[in-house]
Amino acid sequence: MRRVFLGLDLPDPIRAALAMQQFLLPLPKKAPPEQFHLTLLFVAEAPDAALEAAHEAWSALRIAPFPLQLQGLGLFGGDRPRAAWAGVAPSEPLIRLQARCEGAARLAGLDPEHRRFSPHVTLGMFRPPGFAETAALERAVAAGADFRAGPWEVAEMVLWQSHLGARGARHEELARYPFS
Repeated sequence: MRRVFLGLDLPDPIRAALAMQQFLLPLPKKAPPEQFHLTLLFVAEAPDAALEAAHEAWSALRIAPFPLQLQGLGLFGGDRPRAAWAGVAPSEPLIRLQARCEGAARLAGLDPEHRRFSPHVTLGMFRPPGFAETAALERAVAAGADFRAGPWEVAEMVLWQSHLGARGARHEELARYPFS
């Protein structure tokens, strides 16, 4: 069994813009900028046979490249935030891509995570901080509400394997799927 996710890699100028926003936020723990990505779907336990079938299905998808832009910052976790993220401007092509990829994964026998698709790039994941730290983080995120990066042209998606370790997850690229 493998722990995998399908997503979009980010061009260097977008990574740099995200790293600057990350620097400006008082995050208790920051995601490594080299691992910034936008997840389309996540599978906690992917059997090799189903993963191979999904790989073939994703390779066969015909998708036109499309523009994408990051927009806004936010926190997951409500009163006890546990992650900071950069949002994505509304994009019908992105929503269609995610639905097609998830459908292909399910037909192949994979069981992707059951969450509503909320496109974002994670800037940091952490244990909920104390009241003062949470207030400072919320103020900094509100100050970055007008954050924008891009647009850039999305022309491929990537399959990564996630290896969990003491310092967090390490991502290993398994395949790239160029758009037609």
